[in-house]
Amino acid sequence: MQKLIDGVELKQLRKNVDERGYLCELLRKDWPIFREFAMAYYSSTFPGVVRAWHRHPRTKQRDHMSILQGTAKIVVYDDREGSPTKGLINEFIIGEDNPAILRIPGECWHGFKALGPKPALLINFPTSLYDYENPDEERLPPDTDKIPYDWKPAPYLKHG
Repeated sequence: MQKLIDGVELKQLRKNVDERGYLCELLRKDWPIFREFAMAYYSSTFPGVVRAWHRHPRTKQRDHMSILQGTAKIVVYDDREGSPTKGLINEFIIGEDNPAILRIPGECWHGFKALGPKPALLINFPTSLYDYENPDEERLPPDTDKIPYDWKPAPYLKHG
């Protein structure tokens, strides 16, 4: 199990399955992972597409992300001065077959890549409202030298 970046939290979600399908709770006020949230949005990302990097340094907005359809690899990088986990990278594979919700500190760089054959449908419950006039968002390209991470797929293992 990987060491989590300071402020990152992962909550596995449970599917309640019966002959009709399933129900999966995403948000409950009695879950400690949710201290607050301001809004909700969803996005669809085509297979193989990387949406990275960004962070929210001004408001320190925290994101609470889950993948409802498909699968995605969500990556978080901590470059915060004074953080006990500065320099650490976390990777999470989340999706319809591994339901979870991930809490990400806003000052940490984060992004995701849609994996598998179908689009990844992400839902987010951020702790700040989006400000259309003055968005709290810094961005870097996926291949930046400022973050020691490579979005290319891992090489296949050869057996026997």
